[in-house]
Amino acid sequence: MQLFSLQGRVAMVTGCNKGLGQGIALALAEAGADIVGVSRQPADDTRQQVEALGKRFYSIEAELGHDSPTDIVHQAIAHAGKLDILINNAGIIRRAPAIEFSEDDWDSVIDVNLKAAFFLAQQVAKHCIERKAPGKIVNIASLLSFQGGIRVASYTASKSGILGLTRLMANEWAAQDINVNAIAPGYMATDNTQALRDDPQRHDEILARIPAGRWGTPEDLAGAVIFLCSDAARYVHGQTLAVDGGWLAR
Repeated sequence: MQLFSLQGRVAMVTGCNKGLGQGIALALAEAGADIVGVSRQPADDTRQQVEALGKRFYSIEAELGHDSPTDIVHQAIAHAGKLDILINNAGIIRRAPAIEFSEDDWDSVIDVNLKAAFFLAQQVAKHCIERKAPGKIVNIASLLSFQGGIRVASYTASKSGILGLTRLMANEWAAQDINVNAIAPGYMATDNTQALRDDPQRHDEILARIPAGRWGTPEDLAGAVIFLCSDAARYVHGQTLAVDGGWLAR
């Protein structure tokens, strides 16, 4: 089981104050990592739970898509001393028919979900290369990295881009001992899916298509993220692992 230990490592998790990001941060802490949490709002609840596991938690409040990724990574290193792991989890969504979709809704989602994720990864990769240390980057993709969806044009574009960038970064950085992979969560019970879960027809349609018969939870990502951040995955590069209750197999 030592292959799965993250003891002595520092992981930066974006969007960690709630939802999937909080679940990921707690899973990594339980596996032994200290956490640098990046979020728009205070992550006090996440801090308390991470510290209850005996690990350190460093908080950075930042607005991804506006604040400099370089500054965020430098702050993280100043707080924690180093970074070994990056989880690009933070993301937003806007819903409207494609024929009516606004430029503002396009730009805001692409800036957070795709642009910020790339430049954070770039800065963490530079840090690892300069230290001559291995690194792990896990991007949070989506089922819409594989499918088109409806009424979420910029979200679909951003998550399709995440899948492609995961492969691109893996191609370039694998030789530097940096593993870049992604996780594509299925339909999870988070704020991003609240509108779907509140719509009885859409809720039932989605649930009927999930072979596991339920919506996912943040805890369902724990095993996948620990694996991809651990030495057990040292020969895994450029993969996007669906954690979706069987949705894509249907």
